[in-house]
Amino acid sequence: MPNDSSAEGSRRSELRRAFVVGLAANFSLHVLTGFAAVAAHYAILYVLLHVGVHPLVASGFGFCGGAATRFALAYFRVFTPSQGLTTAGRRFVVVLGFQMLANTALLAALLEVGIPVWPAQIATTVLLTFGNYAAYRLWVFR
Repeated sequence: MPNDSSAEGSRRSELRRAFVVGLAANFSLHVLTGFAAVAAHYAILYVLLHVGVHPLVASGFGFCGGAATRFALAYFRVFTPSQGLTTAGRRFVVVLGFQMLANTALLAALLEVGIPVWPAQIATTVLLTFGNYAAYRLWVFR
């Protein structure tokens, strides 16, 4: 007869493994759909830089375009929201405010130390990806 504690331990281990695999798959989808949001952000940034808009302002407008893209993809493709569109939208706007502040502050800091606009913006985007995912998963789209 199998040991009940051994069977229970094995079941918990399988559940943990399934959770980690599911979380990794969900994060991967977040990153993949993030490429579309980044493409929108960077396309707007590129156009505005070429017409002479200051990099921080151009990045801010690009950020807004990317945010709209991100919300749609996150709500309909990445997460399974338990809240309605209105609640998720309101929460997204709150998190978006913090993200925009973090994006601007980090980009400004990197520009200040002499890093060119594009490498600085790419580094900023990569660094903010993890915190953004946590905020979306744990609060915005829960």
